[in-house]
Amino acid sequence: MSTIYEIGRVCVKTMGREAGKKCVIIEIIDKNFALVDGLVVKRRRVNFKHLEPLKDKVKISKGAKHEDIEKAIKSAKIEKKMKEIIKIQL
Repeated sequence: MSTIYEIGRVCVKTMGREAGKKCVIIEIIDKNFALVDGLVVKRRRVNFKHLEPLKDKVKISKGAKHEDIEKAIKSAKIEKKMKEIIKIQL
């Protein structure tokens, strides 16, 4: 696992029903999984293989609550960007 997957890193989900939606890593569970949450993504455990990291990052603490994540996204001024859905090519 690379250090690009860190707490606060904004990612795009590449698989599943939320594919193309953006989320924030809130906790590293182990070498294969992270806990993510976002404005349009429900809090859940995700395999790193199903995440594509982006350059954006928000300031949150490990295991932050959903309300704290919303505040961090608003203070980073990336709220509009977080709600955009990316078309995933398989």
